[in-house]
Amino acid sequence: MRERTYGTITHVDNFWEIEAEPHVVLRIKRVFQRINKGSHGSVRLADTQDICRDLLWFMQRYPLRSSAEDLALLEECARAHIERLQRLEDILDPNYEPADIDLAIALRDYQRRAVELYLANGYLLLSDDVGLGKTAVGIGSFADERTLPAVVVTLTHLPKQWEQEINRFAPDLHTHVVKKSRAYQLPEWFGRSPDVVILNYAKMSLGDWPQVLARYAKSVVFDEIQELRRDASLKWQGAKHMAESADFCLGLSATPVYNYGGEFFNIAEVLKPDILGTRDEFLREWCVRCSDKGEVQDPRAFGTYLRDTGLMLRRTRKDVGRELPGLTRIPHTVESDARVLLEMKETATELARIILERSTHTKQERFTASGQFDMVMRQATGLAKAPYVAEFVRMLVEQGEAVVVFGWHRDVYDVWAEKLKDLNPVWFTGSETAAQKEKTKQAFVAGESKVLFMSLRSGAGIDGLQDVCRTVVFGELDWSPGVHEQCVGRIYRDGQPEPVMAYFLIADDGADPFIADVLGLKRQQIEGIRTPEGDLAERVSGRSKQLHELAAAYLGQQTARAATG
Repeated sequence: MRERTYGTITHVDNFWEIEAEPHVVLRIKRVFQRINKGSHGSVRLADTQDICRDLLWFMQRYPLRSSAEDLALLEECARAHIERLQRLEDILDPNYEPADIDLAIALRDYQRRAVELYLANGYLLLSDDVGLGKTAVGIGSFADERTLPAVVVTLTHLPKQWEQEINRFAPDLHTHVVKKSRAYQLPEWFGRSPDVVILNYAKMSLGDWPQVLARYAKSVVFDEIQELRRDASLKWQGAKHMAESADFCLGLSATPVYNYGGEFFNIAEVLKPDILGTRDEFLREWCVRCSDKGEVQDPRAFGTYLRDTGLMLRRTRKDVGRELPGLTRIPHTVESDARVLLEMKETATELARIILERSTHTKQERFTASGQFDMVMRQATGLAKAPYVAEFVRMLVEQGEAVVVFGWHRDVYDVWAEKLKDLNPVWFTGSETAAQKEKTKQAFVAGESKVLFMSLRSGAGIDGLQDVCRTVVFGELDWSPGVHEQCVGRIYRDGQPEPVMAYFLIADDGADPFIADVLGLKRQQIEGIRTPEGDLAERVSGRSKQLHELAAAYLGQQTARAATG
């Protein structure tokens, strides 16, 4: 006896077109909520793996006629969906051993697991805690030739940082940082185009780079993807255009936006269009009320759904604590304001010459000049990078961190305080009385402020900060590695329940590059020293020698700049 059928199903232009009896069409509309309820006659569904699987399930109850080729395609797509979900489940199994990735710096297990999940899925929102190496995961994906050439889109101050880290982890890859808003011919090395193109969100929103790079890139990484939470912005439109043409799409953010449903929907729509259904469906099913900023009704259930579908992966420091050292030191390059450094050029140049001209200046004159040169260079460098340090600290606080920020110059503190005044920062420097310092400490421990400014040489023996803080930022550097160790010890001490992250913010100009080289900071891996007992820095002989070398380097730098105009 021939099986009764209720209509036909045909594959047309990446859609499944269904014509069926009225009551079956009605049932299809109830099962597949994405179908326009006002449509009549035939209905269309996108040709995706999950829909193919659901269609086969639906056809068990209401068989539909199809060609042998279309039926084979439907079954193959449904099978791929089952295999993909099984693959994701295998990768997330705690006993799973992720494969090695060919990089100059080895990734940790949890980072390799994230790379595999992303490549298996083709998309991923990686929301690991700050400091767990999301950048390294993005770079790890570039070891798979299917992702190249790639594009990285990041914040305005981070392209150079990305380029440096790619060069460290994958030195064989050719990178190019986009210099102009208007698209231009990408440079070639020995006939080879860039493997990774890096640009900021501003350049992506103002020029025609999205159109150019959509034809170029096989994968796109959106760093700090919360920047794409508003679909009316030009950067969202440019991002979506690029992502639609790419085979792989990775979003990185420790603070994905999901309290406001409309905003999270916009992010997901870039990574994987239609994964949350239409906007109306998403707001209706997940949010408290139907509006562009409807709050997610059950964030916990929503997060579970995101993880189950493979869209989001989030690990905390506690989750991966067994793979982290107790203390991780992270050098991080920040920009500096060239105008501030230019203002002290004449003074610094004269002092540097006094330090170096032994035949015309006495030992006392050179000693005095050394102290003045050190003060001028370090203060100017601290001021030049101060706005960018404040921006970095704000990012950490917005990700839920309480932060101790170490500095030295009062003028630098003042810039930080102005930039972060809405965060109510508190002070523990050389200018406060003992009573004021105790009040500051109690305010920080009580959570009244998430930002504590502390002098590099203040706070010896202070206890209690480790109860509420696990993140240290060095906004200014000291010549002595021992001072840095003592500062970190304010947080990394008995009673600290979690791994500690210490960020060393290094300006790209001024005194910082030289001090960082003396301290050995540039040789650290992005996650910091692997062995907790390892020294942060090399021990060096004498501060006078350091300043002499800095003076020579500074004069050489000024001479080179003058020669190039």
